[in-house]
Amino acid sequence: MDLKQDLRSRLVQEAMRLLTEHPSELTLRGVARAAGVSAMAPYRHFADKASLMRAVTDTGFAMLRATLLDADRADTDRDALIGQGLAYITFAVAHPALFRLMFAEPEYEKVDRDPGGDTAYGVLARRIAQMVPGRTPTAITAAWAIVHGLATLTLDARLPAEPDHARQVLDLFVDGLATLTPRG
Repeated sequence: MDLKQDLRSRLVQEAMRLLTEHPSELTLRGVARAAGVSAMAPYRHFADKASLMRAVTDTGFAMLRATLLDADRADTDRDALIGQGLAYITFAVAHPALFRLMFAEPEYEKVDRDPGGDTAYGVLARRIAQMVPGRTPTAITAAWAIVHGLATLTLDARLPAEPDHARQVLDLFVDGLATLTPRG
């Protein structure tokens, strides 16, 4: 990695840390101070705070994708899909400020809605396509709505933080998917 790319990555990492630990300091100057560089250094990589925040959310979505890919390695479609749901919720709970930022502004959210995309959404979509061919778009929307809703309600302390409740909801949903037949 060259020095320019290294500094950009360091600025993004410091922004992510400030987002969690000291959100009031999350300015380009604050990130520069945290990274130990001049106040002007971030401007070589980011035009403004919004472009830095887009880089932070891009990093967040890459982290979420990696988390879902790990969960997707289960032996069965059922276990993989439930694992993805639990992993999504666990990611949200582990990174609440980042998760909220990722879905806060449409300009930050870069979720590729192409089921074949190389994104967190694509990981979910491919698993659903294997489980319920012919019902894929509807099932993907339902799955995402359920896991995102569970994650958000857990973050807002409206659902218990322990995974048992979420697991029961996901079990019910995935068992329901198994009863769907392709539309002809």
